[in-house]
Amino acid sequence: MPRPPLPPFSRETASEKIRLAEDGWNSRDPQKVSLAYTPDCHWRNRAEFVSGREEIVQLLTRKWTRELDYRLIKELWAYTENRIAVRFAYEFHDDSGQWFRAYGNENWEFDDQGLMQRRIASINEHPIREDERKFFWPAGRRPDDHPGLSDLGL
Repeated sequence: MPRPPLPPFSRETASEKIRLAEDGWNSRDPQKVSLAYTPDCHWRNRAEFVSGREEIVQLLTRKWTRELDYRLIKELWAYTENRIAVRFAYEFHDDSGQWFRAYGNENWEFDDQGLMQRRIASINEHPIREDERKFFWPAGRRPDDHPGLSDLGL
């Protein structure tokens, strides 16, 4: 079943695809998020390599069990016909209450049905104080009026 917007991407449709992905990840629902990927999708996430939706669900379940009060913002970096490059940042805290901000880049490749067939992510994180947080909204979708990465100077 197609998952619009479909390639070939324009600036507008690439940005829309990114926002849909951001919204999905901010839901913190691994099963829902996995449906944006082909059944045999290949990921590199940091130093972890996974293949297929089942492994994606397992990775995301582990991730969101450790990364509490997760908030993510994604932004377009570049695009071609069926590829999108994204930069992102997210904030979370661990079970001891220590806050972190992670920064990264993702390279996405889509099939003709708009499902991601490859995701390559490079991510770095560092501890922050709670008063250094920049991502404030209730759990779930980032409000349209909340600043993006460039607006926040990230």
